[in-house]
Amino acid sequence: MKACITAALFAGASFTFPALAHAQAADPQAAPTTPTTDAAPSETPPDGDIIVTAQRREQSILSVPIAISAIGANTLESKGITNSANLAAAVPNLQVSSPYGSTQPNFSLRGISVANEYNSNQASPIGVYVDDVYLASRTAHGMGLFDLERVEVLRGPQGTLFGRNTTGGAINFITKSPKLQGNEGYAEAGYGNFNTVTAQGAIETTMVEDQLGLRVAANYAKGDGQIRNVFPGGRDPNSQDTLQGRATLRIRPGGGPLDIKIKAYGGRDRGTQAAVHGLQQFRTGLGFFEVNENRIGLNRTEAYGVSATVAYELSPTVTLTSITSRDGGRQNLQQASDGSPLDVLNINWQSRFQQFSEEARFNYAGDRLTLVGGGFYGWDEVVTDNNFKIGSMLGAGVDGGFFQHYRQVRRSYAVFAQGDYDLTDRLTLTLGARYTWDRSQYRDGYAYLFAGGVGGPETPLATTVPCPGVPGTCAYDPSARFNLDGQNNALTGRASLAYTFEGGTLVYASYNRGYRSGAFNGGGYTSSAGINYIAPERVNAYEVGLKGRYFDNALTLSAAGFYYDYSNQQVQDTRPGPVSFLVNAPKAEVYGAEAEARLRLSPALTLNAAAGYLHATYKSLTLQNTVLDGNDLPFAPRFTAQGGFDLSLFKNGNDGLTISPNVAYFSRQYFSPFNDINAAGAGQMNSELQQPGYAKVNLAAALTTGRFTFKAFANNLFNARVYAYGLDLRGAGFPYNFLVPSTPRTYGGSVRVAF
Repeated sequence: MKACITAALFAGASFTFPALAHAQAADPQAAPTTPTTDAAPSETPPDGDIIVTAQRREQSILSVPIAISAIGANTLESKGITNSANLAAAVPNLQVSSPYGSTQPNFSLRGISVANEYNSNQASPIGVYVDDVYLASRTAHGMGLFDLERVEVLRGPQGTLFGRNTTGGAINFITKSPKLQGNEGYAEAGYGNFNTVTAQGAIETTMVEDQLGLRVAANYAKGDGQIRNVFPGGRDPNSQDTLQGRATLRIRPGGGPLDIKIKAYGGRDRGTQAAVHGLQQFRTGLGFFEVNENRIGLNRTEAYGVSATVAYELSPTVTLTSITSRDGGRQNLQQASDGSPLDVLNINWQSRFQQFSEEARFNYAGDRLTLVGGGFYGWDEVVTDNNFKIGSMLGAGVDGGFFQHYRQVRRSYAVFAQGDYDLTDRLTLTLGARYTWDRSQYRDGYAYLFAGGVGGPETPLATTVPCPGVPGTCAYDPSARFNLDGQNNALTGRASLAYTFEGGTLVYASYNRGYRSGAFNGGGYTSSAGINYIAPERVNAYEVGLKGRYFDNALTLSAAGFYYDYSNQQVQDTRPGPVSFLVNAPKAEVYGAEAEARLRLSPALTLNAAAGYLHATYKSLTLQNTVLDGNDLPFAPRFTAQGGFDLSLFKNGNDGLTISPNVAYFSRQYFSPFNDINAAGAGQMNSELQQPGYAKVNLAAALTTGRFTFKAFANNLFNARVYAYGLDLRGAGFPYNFLVPSTPRTYGGSVRVAF
């Protein structure tokens, strides 16, 4: 089947679009090649190239045979994307979900995600990078977006140049760094509903022209809870309290071949927990954006780190690059999980993480061959202390719960190489391979059952880890520990053919193999029977696509079709006890198509649109002794679409008014692999765990006069009522499911001054 789909898509691309290509400028080099960042018309020629580094070197986005969305700073603003959790508004076939609001977002690309797994020790199958530095902890992924050059979203496995844990793709956040020319900066302050105050700014100074420069940037946001809590004296959920800073020093001695960038960053978040819809009897009379909760908790997270990127140009054709980073952080999430004034389930998620990574690579650019290769080492550690307090667990009116501790250490080693060889002036062959060695340790694991309620003392009753039996059957042993080792190796790679037609249209066909390393079950705290090391995920991906400019460069278009053979997705399986197991879904099939377009109708009006179709289903999966073959993968809507325009009025040089409305549509998606099916005897109501199709409309306007820019925005303009996440708790014995509503309508304005 996959061969037929691939052949059909490639044939369609090859025969349909050469005709369009002749509508372009005859010279394929006629389009400007000045690097841009998807800027507004007032800053960049509308037909300027976007330069990306998706293949670890600078290239025009239209010459890279990979499905990429490159989102510049102005587009982020016009689409209301202020946090990484909002990226789905701009990228086809991308979903972002989380049980914790914007904290620890779960990215899903083309249906590949962490599914129903929510523990902080698990690696995302979408690799997240900042300036090419891999962030192992998902807690560090919920970042505010400020002073960015662009965001690159690479769809499809990126197992060659990016490495492990990129079965679904990679997201690279690229920050602004000193240009070593002149001084510049900006300051911005804003105010919005929910009493939200925002401020950000950056200043760049060049101490020695072409040799030494510094850029410092900061971001601040604080606002009241966006969901109303009717419980007397209770906190409102979904508040903001964020502070971030970053400093980048660039050194280029003598303006020569050595280029050094040293970056340090830090940030913290102190907002309230995400709202939860839980016990239905306490939702009577409440609106969608209201809760009745007595213990709204705080989400306290922090992240920090330092990195050094050192590039040395040995010759006009060879460059050596070293990227070294050291990062860390922590999370302390207090989550009332019942959505009621009762103490049914209160959880305290606590983790500390740290990591180190080093990548050394070389780039070679010859007449016909372009080559990149090198080695990678990564180390990360997460220490977890979770506390689950359950009302009346031990009997009527007798509260209890579980405490859990473990330390996970992962080490990864890899060597890689990828080359592009021009078989002819128009036909390029790409071959690449990466070999990875992963070693993991689960250490100091213990958990116990205790008696005690929220805010009170806890009395240990029984050891549950290590204990292979039913919870409560092993005597409490404070010195008992559970340790486990895991390891796996993987060969991943890429092969593609790309052809550039006379008019500049690029068509390509590729094969990519992706891999997500094996994992320990971080959810194993009621019994050690479920703590094991399961097999890695693997994806064999086939893709065809095209990219080009048409109609005198007025239209920029990219499209792709894909087929995935997906095996061993890591999902949670809750069995009687209750004992949570991490298991592999043996087989899944994913196929679909997507397209992005930008059309400049006039110097004042530019349209943009994107659309995706996705068919992501399990071919073989059994959970809780229930066959789920044919079910949709979680967080995989069949259709996604985004559209909008930028209209410039009263244009006079850089001055003028730009209005930018946009809409994002998502069809129905499930939050659980069960979809609508209930396991026999489990008490489930899985039909609750889905979000029907919906659309969100955003509106932004910016008036620039001289050095000042006045902005106004409205996000989720029509107050769409949308669930962002859902989790089955009925199957675990609770009388409700866990559902998280997304953000209501927000609006406000800001003023920016450039200097």
